[in-house]
Amino acid sequence: MIEDKSSQRTPLSQLGEFALIDHLTKDFTLNQNSSVLGVGDDAAVIKCIDENLVVSTDMLVEGVHFNLAYTPLKHLGYKAVVVNLSDIAAMNATPTQITVSVAVSNRFPVEALEELYAGIQTACNYYKVDLVGGDTTSSTSGLIISVTVIGFSNSENLVYRSGAKPNDLLVVTGDIGGAYMGLQVLERENEVFKVNPNNQPDLSMYTYIVERQLKPEARTDIVELLKKLEVKPTAMIDISDGLSSEIIHLCKRSKTGVDLFENKIPLDPQVISTCEEFNLDSTTIALSGGEDYELLMTIDQKDYDKIKGNPNLTVIGYMTEPSKGMHLVTRGDTKVELIAKGWQSF
Repeated sequence: MIEDKSSQRTPLSQLGEFALIDHLTKDFTLNQNSSVLGVGDDAAVIKCIDENLVVSTDMLVEGVHFNLAYTPLKHLGYKAVVVNLSDIAAMNATPTQITVSVAVSNRFPVEALEELYAGIQTACNYYKVDLVGGDTTSSTSGLIISVTVIGFSNSENLVYRSGAKPNDLLVVTGDIGGAYMGLQVLERENEVFKVNPNNQPDLSMYTYIVERQLKPEARTDIVELLKKLEVKPTAMIDISDGLSSEIIHLCKRSKTGVDLFENKIPLDPQVISTCEEFNLDSTTIALSGGEDYELLMTIDQKDYDKIKGNPNLTVIGYMTEPSKGMHLVTRGDTKVELIAKGWQSF
């Protein structure tokens, strides 16, 4: 929350930009051997030795990507890091460093930013990545967070969106749709709170899906798992905008079609029950919900025995010739054209 529950509210102007950066980053330590120099100079220094540098960046904007009425700042800091690490995992690479830039209005005290950076630090410690730079500036329109993540991979291990082939298996990690349904619960409870501020929501029935929304995890563990299984995906993407959108991205970049089987899409029981409560179709939510930050990949059929039965990986379809199109095969064995109805930035 943007409200500081303690009595102390230190205005940002009391510290100024450079003292604020020093204050917020003083407890960050470097974990990676490739981090030569972190925060404190004109630029970070990162050592590259016979590997490819992989870079991605994402921006989170208050009122567009998050609502501070129900998003704790510590969770927001954690999530801002995770959504970027997910992009590096989707390249089959290992994230190593991040930079964080924040634009903030004077309605936020220093203590609020301390909470935000506590979440960032928690993510850095958990995923063993180093904060090596960033920027702070003022904003007239709320809080804006931009995170850039840097990772490494050798050329042999990198996976792109463009490598899928007809007959490759379509595989997804984890389960789908939880983050969107968690958001629906939070939005509903926020509306109730507006009407009756004394009413405290009971979210105990929705713990899993609320956490999927407020504190997602990047599947960097899958990169290590695939290495152990000796499986290199032919194509991969992370699920940020909805399953159907990501499948269509893979198909277009790889110039393939797809058959996605409705009865194979992994759904957590809490997602199914909450969809019933909200009178929503769980397949539609899985296809269009987004923000699950699971990995979607294609795998050569010869690798099927290596992944068969693994609880982290579910085969949900297969790639086809481009002329066959992109389809959802329903439980009734009817083919329906896949349409991208996920998150749209504009």
